[in-house]
Amino acid sequence: MSLAAERHAVVTDKAPRPLAGAPYSQAIASRGLVFCSGQIPLDPDSQQLVEGGIKEQTTQVLENLKGVLEAAGSTLGDVVKTTVFMTDLGQFAEMNEVYGTYFTTVPPARSTFQVAGLPAGASVEIECIAVGE
Repeated sequence: MSLAAERHAVVTDKAPRPLAGAPYSQAIASRGLVFCSGQIPLDPDSQQLVEGGIKEQTTQVLENLKGVLEAAGSTLGDVVKTTVFMTDLGQFAEMNEVYGTYFTTVPPARSTFQVAGLPAGASVEIECIAVGE
């Protein structure tokens, strides 16, 4: 069996659709792992950036990831690695405060980077890898 036959796209309305028809999947499930594309703080219904600061944006990002993972048969508790992209690491403590409420037991491995910009003017984007079905 080819690798392509062992992978499938995860699609859900509990997370934003790819921006402007961009060629990426919300996640790919393959060989017991779920690779989630980076989520930004867009409301899945309106496709608009949520109002508020870094705490509100981080909350929406993690809710979006939660929705994608659930569609893949996984949970935030199954996440083994996250990568956080922020436009201002000066807001790290506020982001981390919210992040910690979603990963309360054994938190995943994590890398965090400051970047020059993110899609739609977002302040934070998070991608993850999780164990799936």
